[in-house]
Amino acid sequence: MSEENNDNKLNIELNEDIAEGIYSNLAIISHSNSEFVIDFIKVMPGMPKAKVKSRILMTPEHAKRLMNALQDNIQKYEAIHGKIKDLGPGPQGGIPMNFGGPTAEA
Repeated sequence: MSEENNDNKLNIELNEDIAEGIYSNLAIISHSNSEFVIDFIKVMPGMPKAKVKSRILMTPEHAKRLMNALQDNIQKYEAIHGKIKDLGPGPQGGIPMNFGGPTAEA
């Protein structure tokens, strides 16, 4: 009888608070020689200030793995749903600060 090899298995726990997720519509990425820092921010229309909702730190090797995984997933998404519109360069990195809707008045 052979034993099952559990050395390559990883049990990942996801609690309810984390599973709910945090919405972000802006990410700011910076790096040093030893780490990448990704700040996830939620920008709201009409608000002159935004808070960092989550900060992720990772090694350059993990950042590259993340980039490759994102590219792979975007290719799979676009194969099913069509090309994602690229906002391109512009104010605040192409992010429409008015969110495309009418300007609110009081």
